[in-house]
Amino acid sequence: MNAKKSLPAMTACLLKSLPITVTVLFIVDTVLMNYLARYTIVNLPWLAVNAAITVSWVSFLILDIVTKRFGPEAANILSVIAAVTNFTCSVVCAIICAVAKNPVLDNVIGGQWSVFTASTIAFIASAVMNNYLNAALAKPFEGNPDGKLAYSVRTFVSTLVSQFTDNFLFLFLAFFIFPYIPTALPVRWTMPQILVCSILCAILELVSEAIFAPIGYHVCKKWKEKKIGNAYITKYYSKELRHEV
Repeated sequence: MNAKKSLPAMTACLLKSLPITVTVLFIVDTVLMNYLARYTIVNLPWLAVNAAITVSWVSFLILDIVTKRFGPEAANILSVIAAVTNFTCSVVCAIICAVAKNPVLDNVIGGQWSVFTASTIAFIASAVMNNYLNAALAKPFEGNPDGKLAYSVRTFVSTLVSQFTDNFLFLFLAFFIFPYIPTALPVRWTMPQILVCSILCAILELVSEAIFAPIGYHVCKKWKEKKIGNAYITKYYSKELRHEV
């Protein structure tokens, strides 16, 4: 029988069960996305792309791995932890820039509230969508939940949908809605640019994740063989994910 799902207890157990390198990599990648998102690297009348595309696929690869082994709620908890850390880093950098009053420093680490707000909303929404969609796609493969086909379908479909959601929400809020508000980042994109970028980047991010999918699949197998996460799974997800233990 599963233990009562107390969020603080679940979070503590998850952080103890999840390899620290995975947690750190996920948080660092999330923070890095927030800062890279400010810089537009392609700006055409029908397409615009920001620098966050170079690292965003890493977060969703990790979420898919965590969802596969620990379940969607664990991946949601990890997403919130990363968002809180991102907020803390943004506040610290804003204070440093306010004290230093150095334009060069502000250009490097200074954060716009509009970018942070848009990235947080988009990331949390798309992460939750990715995690639950990934879990739902496991049902057709209950006969062979650990097979490569099951992992590939769950990972690729959830990634494509969630990456498009993440891209569209962020771009729409940060570069279409917020620029009209004083003190927001004054960078404006057109709706065609937002739509094309959302679709194209989702595909490119999917390709990037697909390239490294074998690594994700290998990690999931090793975690199961070494019983990594069993303390969390048996306590909170033993019934739903008993095939993992």
